[in-house]
Amino acid sequence: MAVSNSSKTKLMRFAGANLARLIGFVARTSAHRFDPPDMQERFERLNPAICACWHGQFMMLATCRPENLRFAAMVARHGDAELIGEAMQRIGVELIRGAGAAGRRKDRGGAYALKASVTALNNGANIVITADVPPGPARRAGIGIITLARLSGRPILPLAAATSRYHALNTWSRLTLNLPYSKLGFAMGEPIYVPREASEAEQEALRAELERSLNETTARAYRLAGADPHRSTPPGARDPAAPAIPAGLGLKSYRAATRSLEMLAPLVLGHRERQGKENPARRSERYGISARDRPPGTLIWLHAASVGETNAILPVIEGIRKKRPDVNFLLTTGTRTSAQLALERLGDTAIHQFVPLDTPNFARRFIAHWKPDAAIFTESEIWPNLIFATSSSGVPLALINGRMSKRSYLRWRKRPSVSVPLFNRFDLVVAQNTLFARWFSELGARRVEFAGNLKIDAPPLPVDWTAYEELVEAASGRQGYIAASTHPDEDEIVADAHRRIASVYNGFLTIIAPRHPERGTAIAEMAKAKGLRVAQRSLRQIPEASTDVYIADTIGELGTLYALAPMALIGGSLVDKGGQNPVEAIRHGVAVLTGPYTGNFQDIYDRLRAAGGLRDVSNADNLAKSVIELLADDAILSGLRTKGAAAVEGMSGALEKTVDALIALLPPPARSSEELDRAS
Repeated sequence: MAVSNSSKTKLMRFAGANLARLIGFVARTSAHRFDPPDMQERFERLNPAICACWHGQFMMLATCRPENLRFAAMVARHGDAELIGEAMQRIGVELIRGAGAAGRRKDRGGAYALKASVTALNNGANIVITADVPPGPARRAGIGIITLARLSGRPILPLAAATSRYHALNTWSRLTLNLPYSKLGFAMGEPIYVPREASEAEQEALRAELERSLNETTARAYRLAGADPHRSTPPGARDPAAPAIPAGLGLKSYRAATRSLEMLAPLVLGHRERQGKENPARRSERYGISARDRPPGTLIWLHAASVGETNAILPVIEGIRKKRPDVNFLLTTGTRTSAQLALERLGDTAIHQFVPLDTPNFARRFIAHWKPDAAIFTESEIWPNLIFATSSSGVPLALINGRMSKRSYLRWRKRPSVSVPLFNRFDLVVAQNTLFARWFSELGARRVEFAGNLKIDAPPLPVDWTAYEELVEAASGRQGYIAASTHPDEDEIVADAHRRIASVYNGFLTIIAPRHPERGTAIAEMAKAKGLRVAQRSLRQIPEASTDVYIADTIGELGTLYALAPMALIGGSLVDKGGQNPVEAIRHGVAVLTGPYTGNFQDIYDRLRAAGGLRDVSNADNLAKSVIELLADDAILSGLRTKGAAAVEGMSGALEKTVDALIALLPPPARSSEELDRAS
């Protein structure tokens, strides 16, 4: 039976009243210790102040305040917060309703709470606020508290309280219930002032200073109480300088299983070679064996799975090169298409290798040969043996443009003995958004930042203008569009839609560019079975006047094809594959059509949809209808393109943030002989 909102509120208030009694009981039965010893006097001198603590660690803080001073706590606007609010009110703390948005577009009363907090400070009340915002990442200070200090001119006081006996709940912040008959430690950090004219960079520096100070203050409180903070520390908030967590039984089992399967690697690779998925001439690279020598000097190893990730990481290489021209680059990829793209775009500026299969010996052999000075993985490339071999060799390890599906997150979360020791090995995770940042933090990553999606900042896919002119001439002014990066079962939908479109636009040409070019012949047979006339680019065929469907089953030509088309259906979205990257099409001025499955790029699709920069379709009928409508109205088609381009421009900026974060991870440049002579 469902519980009504009013009943839930009453229940929360009842629980809050009992929590207040528990707080009082813990305070009365525990031995208090303060650091600094004059904490009460500091409250008096700095009154009114912004009292900052970590979420989940606030239960006993109200008991250290001077009774003659006013304190108001910011409490979120949701039912569960009634418990906290009721407890705070019963021990004499006023309430301000609202919470930060933590990167969400929906404001949960944060604007009102900010104004109310500034007013309360001006009226002499101290404000108690958690520096990290639900639902995380935990122990990462938000910018809101810095804004409050800047607008009010009042100092931020980092505070923490801990007891020797406690119970930590399994929540995102490890909400801690302090227990009676304990040693009770209270700690305060140095005040932090934010100038009203502080620039964005200065505010970010002060935010980071607050984060460091709160971590240090919290650790001090636990030392005062004689307590082990491990149980109350969220997995992703543990000290980045601490040793990595050892592998548990789950990871040891995976490593043992993959070691035993190494003997099957030739069979697996041979099968993939026959399917055209592997390069037989470079099979040894899959075993961690290279014919290339390691270049002298600093070497950064970057790994990208396939074409999209490779295209996104190329500007990262260029960005690092501009700031560190002394660095050499090794790029590994997992597919033939991405290998060809890397060779075409990078030339001799980086070494390309196929990534070794994820077995302990292959990974160890790879690391021993290349000896990278830093390793950078992309997106959701989590290979346990490669990660362990890299980390165990003392190589700084980063994951950039990090993302994962909800299914993957839930799967990892169910196996903390596997996920925490694994994600804990990363020295830095730069996630695409705050949700992914929180997930990585909860799974054990020690230092998590978010910067946006690198694929937004990637340059337009290259155009072969000779091939473009040849295709334009072959099309002879015919109407058409492209279904790009399609997956199995989508091609049938596209073929069915073509018949409907061609009944309105005589001579209409549909271009299908499959995600995996080796499917080209199978797609051609399917289209022919539906009575359509087909040309296949991998066979060096050019569309003729009678061609219905042109199958572009080649590698590295998507930019050329986008340059041809007024609109594109983005593949992987009509079937449950999460959708491919729409930005690549928009960068070429193409209007975007998408199916309902867009989880791989959900943030981007949401922003495009909100801006009116895409058209939603779900089956052959409404795909055909949308194409017909857009071709019939240039104004609508042009508006779709313009709005899509504007939305993408508004989402850029991830590249610079990512490069700056990575530069800090690299060893310093080697000093020249002249510099060494001057130093001596």
